[in-house]
Amino acid sequence: MTESLSSEFEDLFQKKAFGHLATLMPDGQPQSTPVWIDREGQNVSINTTSDRQKLENIERDPRVSVSIQDPEDPYRYLEVRGRVVETSKADADEQIDRLAQRYLGKDRYPWRADGEERVKILIAPEHFTSMNA
Repeated sequence: MTESLSSEFEDLFQKKAFGHLATLMPDGQPQSTPVWIDREGQNVSINTTSDRQKLENIERDPRVSVSIQDPEDPYRYLEVRGRVVETSKADADEQIDRLAQRYLGKDRYPWRADGEERVKILIAPEHFTSMNA
């Protein structure tokens, strides 16, 4: 069952709020990575490269959690638990450039490596936990 994001947390997707994406390793151990966050409709979206552990974990087990902390109020946060519903290279380069504008103030993502393949990941929310201090 997909849940809808409360409007009181929409601002986190406009700020330089970092998320922490938790995935599951093959042996079941959690793996957490700081990520830039984005939204597409009700889905949470992140961007990575095709050679990252988080993508390998997601392809094996699509269950994830993303916690997002408000950079202006560390006691305010949103956790989104859900499933990855899509991974795509389409529009992934454009997305990382948009995110670089928000997070770095740069028109293009500055740390591209030669031959790097970007991947956009869409997460359908199934459960929210939050604190609005």
